[in-house]
Amino acid sequence: MVTLTRITGTLFALNPDLIERIDRTPDTVITLVDGTKYLVSESLDEVVQAILDYRAQIVALAGSFERNGTVAVRRNRLSSVPPVAPEAAEEAAGQDSAQSPVVPISPRNP
Repeated sequence: MVTLTRITGTLFALNPDLIERIDRTPDTVITLVDGTKYLVSESLDEVVQAILDYRAQIVALAGSFERNGTVAVRRNRLSSVPPVAPEAAEEAAGQDSAQSPVVPISPRNP
């Protein structure tokens, strides 16, 4: 959400994904996709910069999850196999493959 100031001086938050256009008349007029119009005291350039900052913040936040390692292991929604704990993976790697046979699974017929 982008924080803007109405002509009356009150602050409000606006979802920039809903903006259709921004017009610079003597006042800055923001038109949303549903036709709603807002007069704001910020200039057109300030509104555009606020939207760019908002989107850059989202991208930076998403990148920080990957850098910090806070993203969980991604699985498909329909996966029925739970993730393997690191300890269990180490134990399984140490076992002889002859002791634990692999059984092929045939696909289901529709």
